Amino acid sequence: MGSGEEYPKKKQGNNYDLWTILKIFVLLVTTNLLTFFVFTGRTPSLMNLNLSEYTQQYLPSLWDFHSLLQELNTTQLRLATSDARLADLHRQLLSANSLLQTLLSELDRPREMIGGSAAADQDGAIAGNWSGEVKLVLGVHELPLGHSPNIGGDRIYLPVGAACAAAYAEELKQYMGYEVGGVCPTDDAFAQRLMLRGCEPLPRRRCRPKSPAGYVEPAPMPGSLWATPPDTSLNWDAYTCKSYKCLVDRVKTKDYYDCKDCFDLNGRERRRWLSDAGLDYGIDAVLSTKPRGTVRIGLDIGGGSGTFAARMKERNVTIVTSTMNFDGPFNSFIASRGLIPIHLSVSHRLPFFENTLDIVHSMHVLSNWIPDAVLELALYDVYRVLRPGGLFWLDRFFCYGFQLNQTYVPMIERVGFNKLRWNVGRKLDRGAQMNQWYLSALLEKPMT
Repeated sequence: MGSGEEYPKKKQGNNYDLWTILKIFVLLVTTNLLTFFVFTGRTPSLMNLNLSEYTQQYLPSLWDFHSLLQELNTTQLRLATSDARLADLHRQLLSANSLLQTLLSELDRPREMIGGSAAADQDGAIAGNWSGEVKLVLGVHELPLGHSPNIGGDRIYLPVGAACAAAYAEELKQYMGYEVGGVCPTDDAFAQRLMLRGCEPLPRRRCRPKSPAGYVEPAPMPGSLWATPPDTSLNWDAYTCKSYKCLVDRVKTKDYYDCKDCFDLNGRERRRWLSDAGLDYGIDAVLSTKPRGTVRIGLDIGGGSGTFAARMKERNVTIVTSTMNFDGPFNSFIASRGLIPIHLSVSHRLPFFENTLDIVHSMHVLSNWIPDAVLELALYDVYRVLRPGGLFWLDRFFCYGFQLNQTYVPMIERVGFNKLRWNVGRKLDRGAQMNQWYLSALLEKPMT
């Protein structure tokens, strides 16, 4: 009995164990398959799975975890892509910055060569490796506010070498575009604009200037000093006026002209530098400050129509007159009087060797319309060409009252001239602005 009763129990126990094992096996397989599909992205539809109620209860949480993992992976991928793009943009930025620096250097190279110029860039400063005095003389200098003389622009350029080739290549090509061996173009005004932009001296050309029609021999000395030359002495193509009478009569108009009445040799020109009073120094009084006959050669900066040189010629002193052809044929007029003109801008280095001239004169030209740095360079250049004991006659330098003591008196003292005469007075000319002043000074280069 005992054995018969134990067998059925044992069989029942075995059947229960097998069934339990089978369920566990099925659950294990199902769970593994689900895990495989979740992490490989191949999740089957829940409708096709015969899962237990317990498994289905927790499937949403597993699916949310899978979605979170996918979003995390996507975010990481995007971050990696963004990092790569940022690195690429950084490389492009460095490349663009390098290119920009190179471009700026190329753009400023004309100023490094001529003052640039300049360049500024637009503010007159030079980019690149220049510094100190080199940077100063190669810069482009803005004219002071309120000054716009008839020079065709609002800047002044300091010429150094072949500036045109770098700064004004197209204009240079135009200037050099002519028939070799033929007649030069009538481009005096264009050539002068190039000079004022730092293209001074202009290159030589293999062409011949047009000769005036009906040219006649000039008047002999000394009568030529005060004789108006015939109109046939020059070509008038480049000028508004077509005769010397027109140049003389324009003094009656209200238009602005440089040296408006300089061509009227029977007017104010006849009286210049003969009397000595206040701001007006007389030539004889100035020459008397030196031993007789020791003032022999000199320069008049911006000498208009050459009357200062004519007065000096009467006293056996040879004066070279620098001038530009603003509003009239100044160079031709000076030459017709038997005097020596030189077509030179105020920014150009004086074409004389050091310690050679007995006297340098300037009336109105060296004044406050010139940028301070350019003016100081010009004063030092005057000092350079004067011999020891030579005279610098600063004739009616004009400026505003506050500029005189703050800027110009210290500037003149820095150059190192001795003061022989010094007169200051208010500028009372027609059209003078409030608080404008004149300075006349006779300065001497020290002997040692």
